[in-house]
Amino acid sequence: MEMEAAKFLAAGLAIALGTLGPGIGLGMIGSNMLSGIARNPDASGAMFTNMILIAGLTEAVAIYALIVSILLIFVA
Repeated sequence: MEMEAAKFLAAGLAIALGTLGPGIGLGMIGSNMLSGIARNPDASGAMFTNMILIAGLTEAVAIYALIVSILLIFVA
């Protein structure tokens, strides 16, 4: 296998596996938020604030995976 092909394969695997967890995590966050609002509609404001904070932290993992993938393509 050529070095260039290995680089692109590694970058593809890095972004694919690196975004799998955040995708599942964001789905679970949204699902649990909706079920929490359905049980207690009065607390939706506090739950929404916490959801946005946690979703941002979860997305940071995907952004790190993107940065690693770009570094593998252009630097390695």
